Amino acid sequence: MKDRRERAVAAIIAATAWGGLSVQFIVVEQRLGSMLAALWRLAGYFTVTTNLAVAILFAAVAAGSPRVRKPLLFAGLALCMALVGIVYEVALRHVLNPRGLQSVADLLLHDLGPILVVLFWFFFAPKGRMRLRDPWLIALYPIAYLIYALIRGVATGRYAYPFIDVERIGWALTAANAAIIAACFLTVAHCLWWLDRRLATKGA
Repeated sequence: MKDRRERAVAAIIAATAWGGLSVQFIVVEQRLGSMLAALWRLAGYFTVTTNLAVAILFAAVAAGSPRVRKPLLFAGLALCMALVGIVYEVALRHVLNPRGLQSVADLLLHDLGPILVVLFWFFFAPKGRMRLRDPWLIALYPIAYLIYALIRGVATGRYAYPFIDVERIGWALTAANAAIIAACFLTVAHCLWWLDRRLATKGA
């Protein structure tokens, strides 16, 4: 019964992610007038790459694949989706002020998606298997994205997010913003590690 519930929730999460990505693609494709240009633009966003990973992983979970049931994957996506939601709420929502279809995409990708993935981790992900080094391993993905986003921004002159827009705010403030986000991410990641241990002890 629990496996059925888990797969049903995973299907909802996958549908939310695929739905949000689809709506976001439609919005950007209509704005740019080109499918390839839309794909290239979207590939620059942490929100999009993270939701794509969620869509693929949870579709596999919903299909019953045992190979994707890795505690590190669930914890990593929960943390990264939490980062997506928190950064959007704190730094972007009041700036972007989305309308129409864009507001639908934002609801799915920045609000519902993060909440559902974190809840899935809490209720369904295997507990007690996170190691103390795992928060640092998970952090490699946001760090790799930051490097990619900065290189891409320098090459194209367009930065995905205003808080890493080197041309507008300079390298010093960009580095400070990145350091603040990294510190918050690692703090939450270690809290998740602690909670993982606590939940495993209670469930034993």
